[in-house]
Amino acid sequence: MLRLVVDSATINPPLSPPPRPCVTAYFRDIKRRTHEAEGNNPIWNETLIWYLSDCPLQNDSFLQIILRDVGAAKKDRFIGLATILLQPLVKKPSEVLSLKDLNLLNHLMQSTDCTVTLHVTLARKQYASKLGDYDLLGLSAQEMARRKLMVPGSGMPMALSSKPQHFQVRVKVFEARQLMGNNIKPMVNVVIGGYQYNTRIKMGNNPFFNEIFFQNFYEVPAKLFDETILIQTDIGFIYYSPGHTLMRKWLGLCQPNEPNSGVRGYLKVTICVLGVGDQVLVDQEMPYGADDTTTEIFKSSVVPTNVAYLQFFIYCAEDLHLKKQHLVSPVLEVELIGEKLKTNVLTETENPIWNQILTFQIQLPCLSSYIKFRVLDCPKNSCQDEIGTVSLFLNQISSTGAEIEGKQSPWPLLPVPLLPPPPPPPPSLSLLAGMYSGFLPCFGPSFLTLRGGKKAPFRIQEENTNIPDSLKDGLTYRGRVFLELSTHVTSHQDLKRKDLSSEVTSIERHRHRQKYGLCVIFLSCTMMPNFKDLIQFEVSIGHYGNKMDLNYKPCVSTTQYSPVIYDGNIYHYVPWYNTKPVVAVISQWEDVSFRMNCLNLLHFTRDRLKANLDTLKSIRNPRDPALLPQWEKLLRELVEDCKHPLPCMAHQPRATELDKKRWQLRSRLLQELSQKAKEVKPRNMVATVEDWLYRLNAVLPEPQMSLPDVMIWLTSKEQRVAYAQVPTHSILFSPTGALHSGRFCGKTQTLILQYPEGEGQDMLPAHLRVCMWFGNISDSKNLQLLREGEVVVYAETYENQAKYKDQWGQQGLYHCPNFSDVMGHKALPKEDFQAPQGWHWQGQWTVEPQRRLLLDVDINKSQVLEEVYENQCRDTTGAWVPAAIPNTDMNGEPVEARENVQCPRGWHVKESWIVELNHAVDSEGWEYGVAIEPSGQPRVWNSVEKTYYSCRRRRWVRVRCRNHGKLSLEEETLSFLQLHHPMPAKDEEGWEYGTFGSKFHLNPQPQSQFRRRCWHRRMVPNKDKGIAPIFLLEGSLGMDLKEKSRKEEMRLTQAPDKTIRSSWRPAQEDIQLHALPFIYCIFNKPHYYQLFCYIYQARNLMSNQIQTFQVPFIRLVFLNHSQCTQTLKSSAAPTWAQTLIFQHLLLYENPEDTKASPPLVVLELWQQNAQGKESLWARSMWSPVVWLDVQKRTLPPLRWHPLVKLLGEKEGEILVSCELILETESVKERPPILSVPWKNGVYTLPKSIQPTLKKMAVEILVWGLRNMKQVHSPQLLVECWEESLQTEPIKDFQTNPNFKQSVLFLTLFIPTEEAYAPPLTLKVVDNQDFGQQTVVGQANIHSLQPYFCDPWAEDYVPPQLPMLSVNKYQKLLDYFYEKFWISPSKAQDQYQHEVDWWSKLFWATGDAKALQYKYKDYHTLKVYDCELEAVPAFEGLQDFCQTFRLYQEEPKLDSPVVGEFKGLFRVYPFPEDPKAPKPPRQFLVWRNKEDFPQECLVRVYVVRAINLQPQDSNGLCDPYVILKLGQTTMGNRDKYCPNTLNPIFGIMFELSCTIPLEKDLEIQLYDFDLFSPDEKIGTTIIDLENRLLSGFGARCGLSKSYCYAGPFRWRDQMTPSFLLERHAKQKGLPPPLFSPEEDTVFYNGKKFKLQSFEPKPPPVRYLGPKKERLALYLLHTQGLVPEHVETRTLYSNSQPGIDQPIHFHSRERYKCGWTSSPRSLGLLAPQSTSGPESLKGMSCAALSGKLPKWT
Repeated sequence: MLRLVVDSATINPPLSPPPRPCVTAYFRDIKRRTHEAEGNNPIWNETLIWYLSDCPLQNDSFLQIILRDVGAAKKDRFIGLATILLQPLVKKPSEVLSLKDLNLLNHLMQSTDCTVTLHVTLARKQYASKLGDYDLLGLSAQEMARRKLMVPGSGMPMALSSKPQHFQVRVKVFEARQLMGNNIKPMVNVVIGGYQYNTRIKMGNNPFFNEIFFQNFYEVPAKLFDETILIQTDIGFIYYSPGHTLMRKWLGLCQPNEPNSGVRGYLKVTICVLGVGDQVLVDQEMPYGADDTTTEIFKSSVVPTNVAYLQFFIYCAEDLHLKKQHLVSPVLEVELIGEKLKTNVLTETENPIWNQILTFQIQLPCLSSYIKFRVLDCPKNSCQDEIGTVSLFLNQISSTGAEIEGKQSPWPLLPVPLLPPPPPPPPSLSLLAGMYSGFLPCFGPSFLTLRGGKKAPFRIQEENTNIPDSLKDGLTYRGRVFLELSTHVTSHQDLKRKDLSSEVTSIERHRHRQKYGLCVIFLSCTMMPNFKDLIQFEVSIGHYGNKMDLNYKPCVSTTQYSPVIYDGNIYHYVPWYNTKPVVAVISQWEDVSFRMNCLNLLHFTRDRLKANLDTLKSIRNPRDPALLPQWEKLLRELVEDCKHPLPCMAHQPRATELDKKRWQLRSRLLQELSQKAKEVKPRNMVATVEDWLYRLNAVLPEPQMSLPDVMIWLTSKEQRVAYAQVPTHSILFSPTGALHSGRFCGKTQTLILQYPEGEGQDMLPAHLRVCMWFGNISDSKNLQLLREGEVVVYAETYENQAKYKDQWGQQGLYHCPNFSDVMGHKALPKEDFQAPQGWHWQGQWTVEPQRRLLLDVDINKSQVLEEVYENQCRDTTGAWVPAAIPNTDMNGEPVEARENVQCPRGWHVKESWIVELNHAVDSEGWEYGVAIEPSGQPRVWNSVEKTYYSCRRRRWVRVRCRNHGKLSLEEETLSFLQLHHPMPAKDEEGWEYGTFGSKFHLNPQPQSQFRRRCWHRRMVPNKDKGIAPIFLLEGSLGMDLKEKSRKEEMRLTQAPDKTIRSSWRPAQEDIQLHALPFIYCIFNKPHYYQLFCYIYQARNLMSNQIQTFQVPFIRLVFLNHSQCTQTLKSSAAPTWAQTLIFQHLLLYENPEDTKASPPLVVLELWQQNAQGKESLWARSMWSPVVWLDVQKRTLPPLRWHPLVKLLGEKEGEILVSCELILETESVKERPPILSVPWKNGVYTLPKSIQPTLKKMAVEILVWGLRNMKQVHSPQLLVECWEESLQTEPIKDFQTNPNFKQSVLFLTLFIPTEEAYAPPLTLKVVDNQDFGQQTVVGQANIHSLQPYFCDPWAEDYVPPQLPMLSVNKYQKLLDYFYEKFWISPSKAQDQYQHEVDWWSKLFWATGDAKALQYKYKDYHTLKVYDCELEAVPAFEGLQDFCQTFRLYQEEPKLDSPVVGEFKGLFRVYPFPEDPKAPKPPRQFLVWRNKEDFPQECLVRVYVVRAINLQPQDSNGLCDPYVILKLGQTTMGNRDKYCPNTLNPIFGIMFELSCTIPLEKDLEIQLYDFDLFSPDEKIGTTIIDLENRLLSGFGARCGLSKSYCYAGPFRWRDQMTPSFLLERHAKQKGLPPPLFSPEEDTVFYNGKKFKLQSFEPKPPPVRYLGPKKERLALYLLHTQGLVPEHVETRTLYSNSQPGIDQPIHFHSRERYKCGWTSSPRSLGLLAPQSTSGPESLKGMSCAALSGKLPKWT
């Protein structure tokens, strides 16, 4: 090992104050440092040691020594450095390298007079082994606490340069995990060498940030490498890491003041330090969790490690399926934080029994947020295929205790300072919460459902609810695994895998099975794309109902095949009409009703709270009278719901330990929410309820959900195309009551089908309305899901015949049995059907044509384009002749010749056949190609003929149009289906003609070679068995499979035609397939409705884009009907004001069922491009208001509904309402359509709900843009309603960020109702090179109500531009300055030491120790206990122009603020009559702004701070003040106030600035720290521009008296009389007129005398003349800002962009006074020269803080 003995040092020239030096030594990549000494001749006598291990000293090895003053500011800490070559020790290892008075080098590598004395030795191994750890490291306990990271060593170091170099430090923050807290909004604060950066604010305990920060340095490497990154580590350590990078490392977060509290969360970062020529390591983006296989956590060495042992008791699994007829050899793999453990492999079994224990050692909290289970198929111990996966989230099976307030875990402030915890709860809740401390991970014994195969598609969800892609399980059920998890703090065994005893009967009670029934009624399927083939739906729960799984009894889990037909617009639908298909699935599961009852009760509470919150949010107007009643309703219902007791788990025999723990957690949370609802005040309503809802959602997930979800698959061509996933608990029936049943149990719900990941089109596959019920079949006796409808059960088979030698019969059925299913795949002879047990036949077999399968796909089209391709080929001579198949369709299939194509009945042809020339063809319409076998069709067609082309074709088209008859399109469909007038079928009737795979027709076609007819036979149940009859259909129809197979073989063997014998044989799976009946719910009584949809306006579209919405229109879809609004011109807020009316809508459900669960109205927003192509932008879905009695009808008010895009992101909102009216006799007598106005060919809105429009003028004062970085030439784009305006670009933005154009003016019609009023959107557009324009910032003014004004009012004065230059008075000001301020008398100087400005402060605060002064009433000042902007009388100092924050995108929680807009709005009525007089304009057009930019002088008086937050371990802090204004920074770190929370500063700062370029005065308070970087206590920012422009005179407050000399002499640049004249001009008043005696003034129509203010002449010295005193008295009556001291709240920058502060326990405030004045007004009075000596004796309790800290 290498030993360095640091003896002493000499600092010359000596430093004052005395320094606190220490020596830092670098050897390779390891840093050591001595303790701190004091004085200019420090003595350490300290030994620093490095292990050499297997890396001996080399000839180029060196030590680098740096001497620092740790007591100085960072930039002044460096004293000198030296480099020691260790080559002498390499040659003579036994000698001591003594360096006495070694001269140090400065930054410029020049020798200094500072020296250091050192001794270096190379110790032998024998000696090294005798040293203890403490002596080895040479570290004190305090130094140990400063070691932030436990890091491994790395490779050989590089020689450090002695010259400054360029470096770049990059910090990328990826994500955080397992953050302690409840409903937290974390963000990361990164400090790189003193430069601070913040990430966006996120939500939840596992947030994703994915942000990167850069900082450039130009430093000497030795100095730079000792700087820190607050993700605490040395830059040098990063630089010496491989590739100069820490790549994707996890940091353990802890409390710096409470390290014993353990790790409080984890943060993943990448940190790299790059020098000139360094190569950046490529950071390959990896999926979530993929990089956890080599997880290494960096944490503080003083933080204890909380180790726990997770034991997984793996019992067994069931129903493991992967492929057909394939037995798997399963093994269970458990993965946690990259570590994987596996069970034994069990060969060829679907129900393995492992009985093993797997043990993991973890650190609490666990880095991983989930446990991943995989079941693999391992034939011959080779794991190839994944059977299924499931993830168990740790936050669902454990609790930190922070879910209940009062147990809020402290926040990790190291290495990443996050947010402080919320304020403490009420005492009653604290007591309740104090009893709850959380629980360790536990689970089961219970089942986990395995899934595999295709995954769900990506959808944008709410933040903190996104499931990473690798954690998303598949959609296919693959079985279940039965296991248990327990956690122990101490280890019970050494083995990670251990076999369980065969005696595991204690868990058998959890596997007791009961029979459950699932019933689904399909009511409608709409909004589908055009499926060319027949479709059907399959319902399954687990393996039950999966028709591809033959290991379970078959059940009626699929609907009959159906076509999809055109709805007349763009979508298609399934024509079920009055015959609704029904499925019934029988399954067996364990009884978990006790768990589901609790879950459903919680969902009921959550759903009602969310519904009330949505209603509350829809009330936009805070003065709406419906607001408070809705708030009270929300609280009342929440208290009522929280009072419902959760089913107790204490005495439930099948309840697991996790059930009991979560029951306790949930019960406590409900009690807490109930208490809060009783005590809450009507403030911040939405934010408060959202917090409750978030906490309720956190305890909702049920990890022990052993019942699989119900899957509804849409299938076509025997392939699963789209799906809907329904949680089982949501449809579960509970006999204990409706509250414990699922929210959709026995109720109609709308399911939106989705394509699996990576499949499908942009259009959603279907909207499916179903009614579902799931429960124990013993509870299904009186099952009746709908009030109307008769459930019937049919056996069904198709009789097939082929035309053979012009005769119809069985001959020619090459691939089809005589009797089969609808697809012709399965033989189903009538004689083989037997009624299942519990059922009997009713009647005989009858022929019933399935007319739904025969519907023309064009039945709802008004016109159809018909096409026929004419085909030719070359003969032997090369001439073109007709091809063998002269007429085909586009795919080459033969069709009738165009001359023989007949026009169907009910249609007519407008034009005859023509050749289509609108694509790549020659002048005659031909396209050419080379025929390729076996199809004989070219793969590519070309428009140019070449000699080697062997075939050609051209397309003939004609348009066929429908005849307008008496029946509507839907009535024609109903007539064809013969719904209400069925016709009995005779034996020889009911045939339909066609071929399998093509369309069938009722009438034979010339090319028909196949026909079939459908035979039905109805079944009825025998007698009541106490359960629903449909659940008795489990199994087949009683067919004898062996006999069926024997008969079929005999039939084929005896067949005379060999073709028939060899053509069709039942496959093995065909023999096993069972014939199943079909269940229908038939409605015989139709109900007709009318739908009225009132569409007004859309807004907030394309918020991040410049262009407006292009040619928008609305497509409204209701079931299988749709209409479109008129198209509008391009607009930012398109307004239709249109009513869409649907009449005679057909619904078959009972009206009461329709009212309870109406079909959803789907409103789609479309736009057209310049070529007329339509594209879907977003859609909105909601339920209409249903009126069964038109007499009670009231028009529904318009409401804002969100517009959602395909991926789930919200983009805008639309103002609409909708009502569904049942057609009754009263409706027919007085149709509601009569109340809807008709105008210009469309129905407009009824006047009672249409917003009242009024023409208004909107004037916009566009003053300028502020604090916008990296913009070139910005301009402002203003959008309001359908109008938009823009300013000219600011060409010289860096020198003058004000707009040249001062005012924008527009007139438009605005709704008078505030709820309907449009927002005003501000977009800042940056004009870049090559004509590029980008939106760089935006702001929304949601309400224009505060800016309404009456320009005709007598007392109204429009805003005036402040006067900042007064050249004509400059001589007068210079005269006053010379006379009163330049040469004060000697007596005045002596007098100044008795009283001064600080005396004013003491008199105002009433301090008892203040100096007694008999004239103090003439000189007091005002003390504000808040910011000057918060004083209501001063209007936030934004009377001239307001400040609007600009956000990078549409403002959200984490939207960063990118700048500010300075401006103001005025809105007032504008006459519609052009001849009427127009109101005066509010903002004058200032053509030149010569006063800007304006140079100003600023003086800030910082008095004291009150109730600061403790920063040190002793509960105190050491604060000091730093001021920043533009590029100027003032303040002294050495002038800190030690050990106090109420420091007294008493200092004055004087700065110069240019407004508006340097307008934000930032006052910061830091806590002085000796070792670690100083922590920022808080910040306050003062907008100097607002104070300069405000008409309240906020530049320099009005003194109470006017003195021309003395300690209280007048401080302003302008005299009171001039200020009064200036104020009168701003108010639009004539100037004041003073009398010759100057004791009377005529102002604002009144006469004022000095005697009324001064009955007697005051005896105060140095009072000014009467005129000035009288003017000052008048100024004090005008509401101007007096001379004052204000109290400002300190804010933390840990939450940028949030308007409201977050309350914290302590209160931090400070008092300051300030003055600013433009230099154009002349010279400012000299500053007060007296110091605040008397402040030192002032009572610290003079003022107390009242406002909490904002962080």
